Amino acid sequence: MADRTGIEWTETTWNPTTGCNRVSPGCDNCYALTMAKRLNAMGNIRYQNDGDPNSSGPGFKLTLHDDLLERPYRWRTPRVVFVNSMSDLFHPDVPLEFIQRVFGVMTDTSRHTYQILTKRSKRLTLLADKLNWSSNIWMGVSVESKRYAFRIDHLRSVDAAVRFISAEPLLEALPDLDLSSIHWLIAGGESGHNARPLREEWVIDLRDQCAAAGVAFFFKQWGGRTSKANGRELNGSYHDDMPTIQSS
Repeated sequence: MADRTGIEWTETTWNPTTGCNRVSPGCDNCYALTMAKRLNAMGNIRYQNDGDPNSSGPGFKLTLHDDLLERPYRWRTPRVVFVNSMSDLFHPDVPLEFIQRVFGVMTDTSRHTYQILTKRSKRLTLLADKLNWSSNIWMGVSVESKRYAFRIDHLRSVDAAVRFISAEPLLEALPDLDLSSIHWLIAGGESGHNARPLREEWVIDLRDQCAAAGVAFFFKQWGGRTSKANGRELNGSYHDDMPTIQSS
């Protein structure tokens, strides 16, 4: 797969692991699972491990790619890098030793900014003090509904320079979030044939909560049959705020 990506809030993807399985409703129409099925059918060598059809599906079994660990060293120009767009670094089947190797590469290549996103926030808290949180590593959690707002509390305990929330796909209103010690929030709708609808008032409320808390707000997309189908404007404006890098 090409390094560059169309994801609006990053520049490059790096997938030292691929594959995952469903853990919450935000996973139900996972774009990475859909992509993995396509790559599996195309014969891509990194997506030939068949997973559980009830959980992961063709090409989406958790797989470690040792040969990709060195890739960021080759990028001479600084990049913003989304780590594991096709997986979850804190998946229970990723050994701590491998996660530490990933963190070692990120620390060594301080010219790049790394964005990690997980739904396994509990495991994140259990391993966080065994990892080197250099200032170029941003950590985020996915929060698709109120039921999973506890992931924000887990995130708050992590000593990352930037802590962020991905409210994508946003499946319901998220009123009265505790955004203390959070630096950035990304909101967006779901895409694909079975995309669930996103209501404008949910997004406006998150925008306003971020403004009140001094949190950078990024609106990624409305979603629909394709990710670009309904654009990115909210009340006639684009919201592309990025966090200010600071000490935690």
